[in-house]
Amino acid sequence: MKKYLLIAGFLLSFAGFSFAQTAPAKKDKAAKPATTAQPATAASPATTTKPTPAPAAGPLKKDGTPDKRYKANKQPEPTQHLKKDGTPDKRYKENKKQ
Repeated sequence: MKKYLLIAGFLLSFAGFSFAQTAPAKKDKAAKPATTAQPATAASPATTTKPTPAPAAGPLKKDGTPDKRYKANKQPEPTQHLKKDGTPDKRYKENKKQ
């Protein structure tokens, strides 16, 4: 009797796994409302401009990013150390006192 229950349990679990592996249904593109394409005008040129980065105080690498080995390019340390959820990190002395 134990063998039958064990086999039935395996069959039910495999059936459950097979349902979990089905792909989600795809949405039809026809269901979306049609948008009208507006022609580009000559008054608005299609040029893309990259934002210019702020000039670094210290030396730069070959690719133009600030070199973090120099003190002028390092970020200042925060005055209070916080975890990702915003609570004080108790590993630091200033956060231990309460």
